[in-house]
Amino acid sequence: MQRNFFLHVDLDAFFASVEQLDNPEYRNKPVIVGGFPGDRRSVVSTCSYEARRYGVHSAMPTVKAKKLCPNGIFLRGRMKRYHEISYQVMSIFKDFSPDVQQMSVDEAFIDLTGTEKLFGPPEETALKLKERVRTETGLTVSAGLAANRYVAKIASGISKPDGFFQVKEGEEEDFMLSLPLDKLWGAGTKTRQRLNSFGFFTMKDIHRASISTLTTLFGSHAGNFLYNAVRGKDVETFSNEAKSHSISAEQTFPFDLTDTYIIETELLELSYDVFFRLLKENCNGKTVQVKIRYEDFITVTVSGTYPRNVSTSDDLFEKACGLFRKKYEAGRGIRLLGLAVQNLSRGMEDSQGELFDFGEEKKKAVEKAVYSMQKKDKSLHVRKARNLINKN
Repeated sequence: MQRNFFLHVDLDAFFASVEQLDNPEYRNKPVIVGGFPGDRRSVVSTCSYEARRYGVHSAMPTVKAKKLCPNGIFLRGRMKRYHEISYQVMSIFKDFSPDVQQMSVDEAFIDLTGTEKLFGPPEETALKLKERVRTETGLTVSAGLAANRYVAKIASGISKPDGFFQVKEGEEEDFMLSLPLDKLWGAGTKTRQRLNSFGFFTMKDIHRASISTLTTLFGSHAGNFLYNAVRGKDVETFSNEAKSHSISAEQTFPFDLTDTYIIETELLELSYDVFFRLLKENCNGKTVQVKIRYEDFITVTVSGTYPRNVSTSDDLFEKACGLFRKKYEAGRGIRLLGLAVQNLSRGMEDSQGELFDFGEEKKKAVEKAVYSMQKKDKSLHVRKARNLINKN
């Protein structure tokens, strides 16, 4: 029987690392990407490991980040630049496997099953891949290798930054039981607090409980998740649609999101990510889907099919927000957001144009022009600021 090998690869502090790469004076300093503390309601997208030592993390208001890290270097993000580097890195991954599942701008699963004859043992392939990324981009990645995606995801975070950790087949359960509770990926602060309130303080505490006990205390979804996760089973359902049918991105957050402005800011980054990849792949679609995973592990999706293809990242963002507002149960904490454009066809243009143009053609032309210029000139950096969202 053929053994499965999944490699989870994560670009270390990606946005901040790109800024430190392009600006040597920022290296070894606390870099915080997302906005300035004086910006209205701006939040942290990513920060360097130097800033993380102060307690700064993604989705944190920049005002709070400034209080925690007064000497931080605050920068607005340059999404075009980040996506250029991301595309270069994902292209390297594809040299090692035909099955690369990009989860976001800085994260991917690589199925190394059956690649041994081409590249040697999977653990050696992982190290070769890491070295190529470093040599060709100047960036580092952390990688985890395991027989299933969930354990590989956790393994990639064991020795960050620039780490590699392998969990051999058959050792998944022992690996999970060796970890502290805060390494249970997918369980946020509120979930851990609830676990503590019922007397669960370690992975082994959860492991000793029956599945009926866990589902009674935490509900069906969370109980099953907890029971299987501590046993190292592949409990997480990752999007894996064929490229010809869907382009998607998703983001899991370090804590549960409840602030609508912050949630929609995250949707904006996902919109930019997905639309950039549509441009790269020269394809488009009329169906948009938003995925929401709540703090209790219940996952819901909502989709809409529109008369015209997605025309710009702004257009995708507006559609995503509309779908999100239709489905979201206000006040519930969100652990994960996902966004996809589905049922893709080749080319970016609609087969039938609009009778009237309300500015979308101009926006589309601008985005394509900027994309084309930056493709030719890597030093050109253009970033679009977020418009204030109407929250009514």
